[in-house]
Amino acid sequence: MKFYYSIKNLLQKAHYLSLDVVAGAVISHIMVARLPDGHRPVGWATTVLLAICVFVIYAADRLYDVRKNLNSNAVLTLRHRFHAENQHLLMRVLAGLVVMAVILLFWLPRSVLWFGAGLALISAAYVWGVSRLPASNAKLAWKEPVVTLLYTVGVWGSSWVQKPTLGWSEIGLAVLFLLIVFQNLLLFSVMETYEFPDNSYSLATIWGFDRSDVILRTLTVVITVLALVIFFMADDRFAQRAAIIEGMMSAVLYIIQRYPNRFLINERYRWIGDGVFWLPVLIL
Repeated sequence: MKFYYSIKNLLQKAHYLSLDVVAGAVISHIMVARLPDGHRPVGWATTVLLAICVFVIYAADRLYDVRKNLNSNAVLTLRHRFHAENQHLLMRVLAGLVVMAVILLFWLPRSVLWFGAGLALISAAYVWGVSRLPASNAKLAWKEPVVTLLYTVGVWGSSWVQKPTLGWSEIGLAVLFLLIVFQNLLLFSVMETYEFPDNSYSLATIWGFDRSDVILRTLTVVITVLALVIFFMADDRFAQRAAIIEGMMSAVLYIIQRYPNRFLINERYRWIGDGVFWLPVLIL
């Protein structure tokens, strides 16, 4: 019994640290790198650096949220409370990871180096800008689309800049991935509004539950149709399988949306919603 609770506690801490998000980004990146035929090599340094960058961005964003919420006396979520309790240790961890990221730059291709530098500057500007906004600022509603774009560009762009050409199926799959990330973040925004209705601004609070629900349903339909188009028209079997995987990712998110009360228990929506980005492992 003690072993069970130790494992559960360890998994909970990993979840609070968004390590499941990091793993999902890495798995998705490997799928992207192997497109279109599934046989392309994957650069280890790019993959490790991507994992570090995703963790640093998410952790820094949470720490800034903690600082704003503590100043505004807003209710802290369990995830933010964990970051608040361990903020000094996390700051040291982030500093160490930044040093490691600098060392890894020596193993990166020049194209990835320039791409990463540009994305790092944009991400740093985003985190800095968000940190200067109070928790009640309506501009925070733009977090979902901005994070959607940065996450997708990081996962796909770091692989694309190493390829001489891109096929239409890869571009189509990237558009699908972008829509899925936005579906994921908008869904999380809706679920968080159920839990903490007066905590902060988001797209869900601006659009309202009814409009958000319509948008999420529309995204599911669009993603499903586009996934089927790519599946039937792509020349490479690996790209076809990737289209099915992305369709499955959207379907899982729709199930969460369809039965919110069941997935609000113990933040199940976060565990499963972040876990959808692990599904590409089925075709690797």
